Amino acid sequence: MIRVRFIATDGSVREVMANPGDRLLDVAQADGQPLEGTCEGQMACSTCHVIVDADDFAKLKPAREEEEDMLDLAMGATRNSRLACQIWLDGAWESLTVKMPRETRNMQGR
Repeated sequence: MIRVRFIATDGSVREVMANPGDRLLDVAQADGQPLEGTCEGQMACSTCHVIVDADDFAKLKPAREEEEDMLDLAMGATRNSRLACQIWLDGAWESLTVKMPRETRNMQGR
């Protein structure tokens, strides 16, 4: 199991356990996190943008060019921003910490 920490915009932390191989977007949505992911992983939107903790960012495979293009459209993106639909939890990790961006752009207005 992998401990996933979601840090809300108000600084509150929510921890959930996830299975290796789970997609971060699915874990976030199951926990009620404000990530929409309207493109269903096809990288046609940036509504599942998260900011990965600096220590955890190195665990991730580099973003593909298409993901980088989508992140250019995300509000509040940082150097450690990624799309949750493109993060698959690796069984070698013990934990992953992500922050919700202060600004979002999504269809549901969350």
